[in-house]
Amino acid sequence: MWNHTAVTQFLLMGIPHTTGLENMFFVLFLAFYLLTLLANLLILLAILTSSNLHTPMYFFLGNLSVLDIFFPSVSSPKMMLYLMGQSRTISYQGCASQLFFYHFLGCTECFLYTVMAYDRFAAICHPLRYTVIMNHNVCVIMTLGTWLGSCLHASVLTFLIFKLPYCGPSEVHNFFCDIPVVLPLACADTSLAQTVSFTNVGVVALLCFLLILTSYTRIALSILKIRSSEGRRRAFSTCSAHLTSILFFYGPVVVIYLRPASSPWLDSVVQVLNNIVTPSLNPLIYSLRNKEVKLALRKALSKGYKQMM
Repeated sequence: MWNHTAVTQFLLMGIPHTTGLENMFFVLFLAFYLLTLLANLLILLAILTSSNLHTPMYFFLGNLSVLDIFFPSVSSPKMMLYLMGQSRTISYQGCASQLFFYHFLGCTECFLYTVMAYDRFAAICHPLRYTVIMNHNVCVIMTLGTWLGSCLHASVLTFLIFKLPYCGPSEVHNFFCDIPVVLPLACADTSLAQTVSFTNVGVVALLCFLLILTSYTRIALSILKIRSSEGRRRAFSTCSAHLTSILFFYGPVVVIYLRPASSPWLDSVVQVLNNIVTPSLNPLIYSLRNKEVKLALRKALSKGYKQMM
């Protein structure tokens, strides 16, 4: 693999048509990145310190917060460095690492949304057996499965992309390394890598989406059977935040990976939304409409303040 590689580093070209706006984008992206870290850390603090939140739903939400901390960290630090005027180059190994961790964390989030949909299905459609269906061991096994399955998925993609020889050019027309912008730089036949990557990403996303759709179809049917309007409202409120996050997650996947033509500018804009903006919105989506999370966070912060005083 390494003996056939002439290119030792790549040049990140950044977001197209933004020359001269580097300082503005640096401040904007830094604000979103810090907001993402702070908000998700607060969600984790609330879940870890409140015994009322030690349930499967919040266990999976805690995992989502961990993902939303690491996911923007794959590309944001390097992007902000070159926005400050630092070098735009990234090593061959660094480029491969970005691609691996981007798909590893992205696939884990895809699997996790599917598991969270099943959790809501079990809670609403089988409330009397919920604690048996979603016991501690099941939750742990599901979570480990999402992480291990995603690691395998990302490893296959990274191996296929970076076993190809790269002998120039080395300009990556994006702000980080991903399949649509790295693969065209290979100086060999990329048909196998293109087919497998398109199929792999497409099949994983489509299968997860169909499972989520099946879960929510069953959930909708169960909610319609609830006689009281208050009961229907409460049941729907437990799912609305999850549905909103799913829309934010699957939109960029469809635009970037599942369309035939590629547009560097559109891909970059969508990747910015996916990598930087969406991870900062998830804590707001899940916490602002959730009284339990807000109460637990308020107690944790007040306890910490009292200890400091």
